[in-house]
Amino acid sequence: MNLLLDTHVALWAVTDSPWLPSKARELILSPRTTVWISAASVWEIAIKHSLGRGDMPVSGRDAVRYFRESGYRFLPVEIEHTVAVEELPAHHQDSFDRLLIAQALVEPMRLMTHDPLLARYSDTIIEI
Repeated sequence: MNLLLDTHVALWAVTDSPWLPSKARELILSPRTTVWISAASVWEIAIKHSLGRGDMPVSGRDAVRYFRESGYRFLPVEIEHTVAVEELPAHHQDSFDRLLIAQALVEPMRLMTHDPLLARYSDTIIEI
């Protein structure tokens, strides 16, 4: 399975956070799962970390290193992803999250998130 992690889930996974449920951890660690991180998530981490946001405790550079060490693959933002954002219903207003949803739907991939609003976009989104 191709699994795209939302930004917070990705950080929880690489920091072994107690916020990451055990079922999510099992799916991420499954040998049948290829874990993907969007370039949009790295961008979000870099922006929020540079602004001193407490919910982004690592820099973009460090996050990339952690993701690579964990064996995660990187998903670039393609033109098709950006255009697909326009077609999404307005369930959620966060630009980063909307881009992740569009990427998951276009590729297709399963998106793992902790945000119940994101799960409203598709039954392929895994809410933890």
